[in-house]
Amino acid sequence: MGGAMLAGWLAGGFAPTRFTVVDPYLAETPAGVELLRELPQRRFDAILLGVKPQLLDDVAPVLTALAGKDTVVLSVLAGVELASLSARFPAAKAIVRIMPNLAAAIGKSPVALFDTGLDDAGRAVVTALMDPLGTPEWLAAESDFDLVTALAGSGPGFVYRFIDALAAGAGALGLDPAQAQRLAVATVEGAALLAAASPHSPAELARRVASPGGSTQKGLDVLDEGGALLALVQDTLRAAQDRNAEMAEAARATP
Repeated sequence: MGGAMLAGWLAGGFAPTRFTVVDPYLAETPAGVELLRELPQRRFDAILLGVKPQLLDDVAPVLTALAGKDTVVLSVLAGVELASLSARFPAAKAIVRIMPNLAAAIGKSPVALFDTGLDDAGRAVVTALMDPLGTPEWLAAESDFDLVTALAGSGPGFVYRFIDALAAGAGALGLDPAQAQRLAVATVEGAALLAAASPHSPAELARRVASPGGSTQKGLDVLDEGGALLALVQDTLRAAQDRNAEMAEAARATP
């Protein structure tokens, strides 16, 4: 995720010299981006935590010294709450939870945000930092994060599965599999771009595509029968949301 965000920032015109990547295993970084194998002995105005949530207690002790009173800690760790982060970075100026997805690399990601310690000016700075990655959205409550993570963070995986199912279904009905995959990807890409640009809701767009008694309506009738599709999606999001809550519980213990 950190790599996707870095790609989005560079594509958005940020100077590579603004960034330092600390990774003991990464082979290389984009030209001009500093790559270090160990943490340097200097302070940063912002630190982005991009490790797996389970590794937080491995990296926090060595990072704490770098997160001083002028540092904003940015976290993309799914399920790790602000209280858990504050316990590990007590001297930080502010802490911001961020939930983008991999589309940040092309500037098309939703970016959910929630903070502790920022004033309005500080939030404006963070919003400007996130703008090149897609669409920043400040949440009203941190309790929304588990569900937003399931929707916006895990959501691309669910969409990819649906694209694969569209292609596999057409292939099973006789279309060349490679051609079916190309058509499925192009169909979803066009539909998503139209939905993003349209003043109408996706539900209304579906209604407008479907002529009464036509082929689209017949297909929609199958998806809508008994509320099966809605129930499946709710169960999918609930499973991801519950897993985020489990990770939050695991991270609540103060080191």
